[in-house]
Amino acid sequence: MTVLPDGLPLAAEFPDATREQWQHLVEGVLRKSGTTDVSGADAEEALATALQDGVSVRPLYTAQDAPGDAGYPGFAPYVRGARPEGATLSGWDVRQRHTHPDPARTNAAVLADLENGASSVWLAVGDGGVPADALGQALDGVYLDLAPVVLDAGADFDAAARALLRLYADRRVPPHAALGNLGADPFALAARTGRHADLPGHLTAATELAQLAGRDHPGVRAFTVDALPYHEAGGSTAEELGCSLAAAVATLRALTGAGLTVDQACAQLEFRYAATADQFLTIAKLRAARRLWARVAEVSGAAGPHAAQRQHAVTSAVMMTRRDPWVNMLRTTVAALAAGVGGADAVTVLPFDHAIGLPDDFARRIARNTSTILLEESHLARVIDPAGGSWYVERLTDEVAHAAWAWFQEIERAGGMAKALESGLVADRLAATWERRSRDLARRKEPITGVSEYPNLAEQPVVREPAPGTGTGRGLPRVRRDEAYERLRARADAALAADGTRPRIFLAALGPAAAHTARAAFTANLFQTGGIEAVHDPVTVTAGTVAEAFAASGAAVACLCSSDALYAEQAVEVARELKAAGARRVYLAGRPGEAREELERAGVDAFVHAGCDAVEVLTSALDIMGVAR
Repeated sequence: MTVLPDGLPLAAEFPDATREQWQHLVEGVLRKSGTTDVSGADAEEALATALQDGVSVRPLYTAQDAPGDAGYPGFAPYVRGARPEGATLSGWDVRQRHTHPDPARTNAAVLADLENGASSVWLAVGDGGVPADALGQALDGVYLDLAPVVLDAGADFDAAARALLRLYADRRVPPHAALGNLGADPFALAARTGRHADLPGHLTAATELAQLAGRDHPGVRAFTVDALPYHEAGGSTAEELGCSLAAAVATLRALTGAGLTVDQACAQLEFRYAATADQFLTIAKLRAARRLWARVAEVSGAAGPHAAQRQHAVTSAVMMTRRDPWVNMLRTTVAALAAGVGGADAVTVLPFDHAIGLPDDFARRIARNTSTILLEESHLARVIDPAGGSWYVERLTDEVAHAAWAWFQEIERAGGMAKALESGLVADRLAATWERRSRDLARRKEPITGVSEYPNLAEQPVVREPAPGTGTGRGLPRVRRDEAYERLRARADAALAADGTRPRIFLAALGPAAAHTARAAFTANLFQTGGIEAVHDPVTVTAGTVAEAFAASGAAVACLCSSDALYAEQAVEVARELKAAGARRVYLAGRPGEAREELERAGVDAFVHAGCDAVEVLTSALDIMGVAR
């Protein structure tokens, strides 16, 4: 028997369990569920979950699934972090975003953030932010040698960058003490706007800024390799990484072509990625990104710490919802946690009202306190590479890296990032990915809490000052997970405003509560996602009472809810009575099986069930009710 010094026995007394034994147990579970034709590895595969990019999540990971040595924190390939100490000394950089166009109000918000937990400023300048010539006012009172300033100026990046460099000089900040990022990214700009003809000129201007920063301000980087345009256009994890890698390689070529060494060029780059509420995929994404860039840096000749990728993680705007926006606090907390565990150097938590408009003081406070809680109370940064050694995370990192590298190679074969953007290769690939994901969203295979699941029709809307325009022109679109449901809710809200009542559906529940409660609750939840109120009064109906109950409900459509056994006894007759009472459409909750034709002859128009296309069902329901599009 193996005994620890304190006398606790280990598991050495027990025989090792094998994977084959576990698979045999899985076979038994599958047989009970009706699956009898799988065994061994096939039984295990039956429990796997397919993700995008050909990546799958398996039900069990063991040491044999580990892809190989991930190295050590602070050493190539930097999977386990860019620094040996990780974030244990000072945590990650809490970087808050500011987009208000009024310099005075922006200044007040910046100072409040810096005084209450934020450690750097991410500032929108030009269209969508403060004017470049008002940069000094927006940053009044900010110690530029202590709080890094990161610019996001779009097409105005050159003017904004030079305004910041002048501000360093005006404030007499020693050149070696200035901290920040000038935010130039010609490729992200071309992706956002579709103005590909401007790319060469923008790349030249950005390269000049890199030369200037590298010569005079060693603490200032000129380039941000921004992957958010690809994520926000609906791209998958691997597509986001592959696009960023291709853009970074093209930038590296431009910088070295202008005379910078590979090490000097790498030192001018910071990478920006989206962090989502899919915590493990976010962790794997950031780890894979460092591995991929380390490989590029290695073959390019970069040495030592210059090959380590500096990462800025931003909680995803795609996942933010306009309805029930308070749930966004939970989403961003999980995303920020994943970014920290994944090893991001800087983390931006978008305020919970980001999708609605400009954030208020409370929203900014919650956003910055999210990082503070994770760092100061959860002690998340006290462990170097918390995900290291997790067979699941290590395998997921490896699979994401391979999928991203394949997409990167496809872009390179197409002539590089500039040509891939101009030809539509990137746009078409991202659009196809978003179309597939939209189908999952419509069928609620990817649920959105508070929107496609458990909506609150009594919720009072959160009103915010409109944010500055962020139009994409002819470039990549900006998508949101909630957009299809938001259109439905907007139609229903307009009907409520015009008529004083919401569109309604009558739930014709048959039999006792035990027989109909599950399907009645499912149906109510389904139709409420489209802003349609479910009327379940009386609790149960029969063929003799349903017509009167339907008329009293004020609804235009109805749905039968009960067990399959009661459907067989009563559904046909009740459906006929509903039609005779004037129901424009009659639904049935469940899968009808062999009784489908008889039910349809009786007047059942459609069937709703788990996995049905909720968006299609709700759109047609609102159409039938006469609700304007």
